[in-house]
Amino acid sequence: MNAPAPVRHLTPPEAPARFRHLLRAEWIKLWSLRSTPGVLAAGGLVVTGICVNAARSNADRLDRGPGPGAGTGPEPAAFAFDALGTAFVDPAWQLLMVLAACLGAVALSGEYATGLARTTFAAVPDRRAVVAAKAAVVAGVLLVFGACVALTSFAVTQALLREHGGLSLSDPGALRSVAASALLAPVCGLAGMAAGAVVRHAAGAAVTVIGVLLLLPALFQGDTYRWVRETGHLLPLDAWTTLVRDPALPVTERYPATVTEAWTVLGAWGVAGLAVAVAAVRHRDV
Repeated sequence: MNAPAPVRHLTPPEAPARFRHLLRAEWIKLWSLRSTPGVLAAGGLVVTGICVNAARSNADRLDRGPGPGAGTGPEPAAFAFDALGTAFVDPAWQLLMVLAACLGAVALSGEYATGLARTTFAAVPDRRAVVAAKAAVVAGVLLVFGACVALTSFAVTQALLREHGGLSLSDPGALRSVAASALLAPVCGLAGMAAGAVVRHAAGAAVTVIGVLLLLPALFQGDTYRWVRETGHLLPLDAWTTLVRDPALPVTERYPATVTEAWTVLGAWGVAGLAVAVAAVRHRDV
């Protein structure tokens, strides 16, 4: 008689990866890069340093008072300044936008450059979940980063200006400016992810998103044509500028955007960045 065939026990299929597992994997991918914490720390110091230097320079000028031949009055026009705007100097926060956008672009385009995307999507076929997890990690990290930089810049600059109209978070417009500056980083990061998903090349994605976020707004300045200015209001840099404006100062623009419109624009750019990244990854081959 023939010996009975050995019984083979079927191993149960592995459970599909849950979203928390994807979050953990994307966190490891992002934070295992040695450049990530270093770039964020250096960028935060540079952004804060520019604003602190502006506040210190203004404080020194105001301490010296008007020079010979200056106008009369307690606060001559030559020494007038915006205390709230000193904490959010445009060049400094444009640098933060570049940093956040490049981080988002590299987070996604880097996987295609190294071939890791093929392995990731083979292990987790649900590409939408992978991109959503990556976006959540990138946006979360950049939100904490932006909040730390915004709070530090505001606290230090207003401490330097405490004798010359320095503000606290309870003053009108202060908390809104800090919140908008904190939100600016993840919005730019998601825009960078969208560029990385479409271009799939780190340098190309970085150039693309920088052009959209920083160079394109220059084409829509001025009040000559209303449609040109209102188109500029649809860009995140213009929306951020509206939100960090001191409400106590007069509005000199002919066609200004409202605070509600500015918040809507920032939120829409974040949602659009995520939607473009998901669509590009889902409908294109690796």
